Amino acid sequence: ELTLDEKASLTAGDGLFATAAIERLGIPRVNVTDGPNGARGSDLPGMGGTPSTCIPCGSAIGATWDPELAEQLGSLVGREALDRGCRGLLAPTVNLHRHPLAGRNFECYSEDPLLSGRLAAGYVRGVQANGVFATVKHFVGNDAEFERGSISSVIDERALRELYLLPFELAVKEGGALGIMTAYNRLNGRWLTEQSALLVDLLRDEWGFEGLVMTDW
Repeated sequence: ELTLDEKASLTAGDGLFATAAIERLGIPRVNVTDGPNGARGSDLPGMGGTPSTCIPCGSAIGATWDPELAEQLGSLVGREALDRGCRGLLAPTVNLHRHPLAGRNFECYSEDPLLSGRLAAGYVRGVQANGVFATVKHFVGNDAEFERGSISSVIDERALRELYLLPFELAVKEGGALGIMTAYNRLNGRWLTEQSALLVDLLRDEWGFEGLVMTDW
């Protein structure tokens, strides 16, 4: 029932941290918030807003090896996201620690895909128990920040399946994640947002994902 303009408006968003409302069809504006170690709300960093709890960063959670603790922390962040009028949390980050100079390693759980996936699944369950959808990111191969908007991650099929995709798969299958955020980078020369083999064939048809796929901001 959506017009072409309405469909386009849903892909573009409404402001910095919200989707557009389609009032005639009862589709509300949905506010989302960063981030992995605290729910800031829809305010920009350093621009005021309601203070929020700062939980340990991803690599600190990874060091616990404790999915139940990750679930408790996710529940706290989910409640605070909801308190700030947000129904979507742009977290967790499950890219792998592949190089010590990767600028967002602190945000990711570990270099181990199984550990990362189990922690992510727990975190997602905790967030979503509060009526907030979790957004697992950045799908996939965003394991460095150097030229992140243009770099191409070269990964063979076996490594992609066994290492890079596994945390996302566990977050979807065991955590029930309702959101996936694509990465800025290319994978083997092609932009992630253009790879239907990953976004449709694998994510939806093989893994059974039924949620929202969004681009990075």
